[in-house]
Amino acid sequence: MSQRLIFEVGKPGRKGYSLPKCDVPVRVIDEIVPEEYLRNSDPELPQVSEVDAIRHFTALSRLNYGVDSGFYPLGSCTMKYNPKINEDVSRLEGFSGVHPALPDCAVQGCLELLYKMDLMLAEITGMARVSLQPAAGAHGELSGLMIMRAYHEHNKEEQRKKIIIPDTAHGTNPASAAMVGYEVIEVKTDSRGNVNPAELRQLMSEEVAGLMLTNPSTLGLFEENIIEVAEIVHNSGGLLYYDGANLNAIMGITRPGDMGFDIVHLNLHKTFSTPHGGGGPGSGPVGVKKELVPFLPTPVIQYRDGHYMRDYEQPLSIGQVKSFYGNFAVVVKAYAYIMTMGAAGLRNVSETAVLNANYLMNKLKEYFHLPYERTCMHEFVLSGQTQKEKGVSTLDMAKRMMDYGFHPPTVYFPLIVKEAMMFEPTETENREVLDEVAEILLHIAREVEESPELVKGAPYRTPIGRLDEVKAVREPVLKWTPPRKNNE
Repeated sequence: MSQRLIFEVGKPGRKGYSLPKCDVPVRVIDEIVPEEYLRNSDPELPQVSEVDAIRHFTALSRLNYGVDSGFYPLGSCTMKYNPKINEDVSRLEGFSGVHPALPDCAVQGCLELLYKMDLMLAEITGMARVSLQPAAGAHGELSGLMIMRAYHEHNKEEQRKKIIIPDTAHGTNPASAAMVGYEVIEVKTDSRGNVNPAELRQLMSEEVAGLMLTNPSTLGLFEENIIEVAEIVHNSGGLLYYDGANLNAIMGITRPGDMGFDIVHLNLHKTFSTPHGGGGPGSGPVGVKKELVPFLPTPVIQYRDGHYMRDYEQPLSIGQVKSFYGNFAVVVKAYAYIMTMGAAGLRNVSETAVLNANYLMNKLKEYFHLPYERTCMHEFVLSGQTQKEKGVSTLDMAKRMMDYGFHPPTVYFPLIVKEAMMFEPTETENREVLDEVAEILLHIAREVEESPELVKGAPYRTPIGRLDEVKAVREPVLKWTPPRKNNE
């Protein structure tokens, strides 16, 4: 059944449903629906029994791969398992059954949760206040940079039109900066995988609004010079922006605010275990130090005279960046996660994530090139350059992993590492899984040596083989078209 489309198994006369007779008179339909939108013939839908339909959609569901299916090592994405208790909590009627337009007096419990979540995330990151309004990580970046721009303009420093971004940065960093109107300047990474302080010092000027930085970086390495970097930026009047994609490595151990960061965005759908990607939506809270609080998006949740309220009276605010107050159900899930883990549990999350990454890295580095010989954080970057010299690319090896039932890691990122493979095992994987993954990768490395053409032809065991990925992006096929009959 999984090999045949539901359109191909249909036969005239088969039916797996029973609909009530239409009680809307035809004349009413004619009056309401414009003539050009009325059908002249039946749609070309398959005629199938109920069991045909059930088997079809069940087979489709088995083609999906996610954290509930198996190991999902996408570096810099933190695809950790999402505890189902968080889903249960978000579906409680007091959360799921409310309307966002209700007055404050009718949603005190929801506002209390938002207020406490604001303060908990502020404590975790070392910020003063946090807005939960942005809808996702990139939206949090955009909001944070809007706050940065508003701050400089308020201080009569409109000349600050440049943002410095490392060559290892996530692609959303320069995109968000450009959307806010900043000119992007790149700072190089040194031989240790850190931002080069000497080059950064040369780039700083009165035209620079700030530096965007991910720490640990997308190389999976902690910035060894972060205190010096912060001093360089601040001494020139700039602000330090923290991309929170990699907070999973340091949560409960250190805080961006203590490193000198002024603005932080987080990914609740990464670090705080809410569904990611197609299981979303996401949430990208933005937090700021005390002097930047007046610029946060409105409304700001306040607690006054024993009541929680939405405060719109913020004259310096960048305004509202999302309808109502963000993706509320996602915040509820993250709140449940934090309350379940507690302070000690959050620290254990990061310690275990770092341990898992170092364990897997050390099992693999003998067979793949390790560009930075350092203790990694929650993720690490290998290079398939050695295999590339034998004619087998990182993409080939990633496709081969699929034949063994594992999702490939992030490939070809960061861009400064040739034939990059970035693994993030997360804290939710046990040692047995990591050992199995390592064995598969070592087996593929041996295949490259013994049968390179075999690896180059992968995958062989997936429903679809190699795609023209460029064409698939530019010319996607989004619908099924029934084949024409011989006489048509």
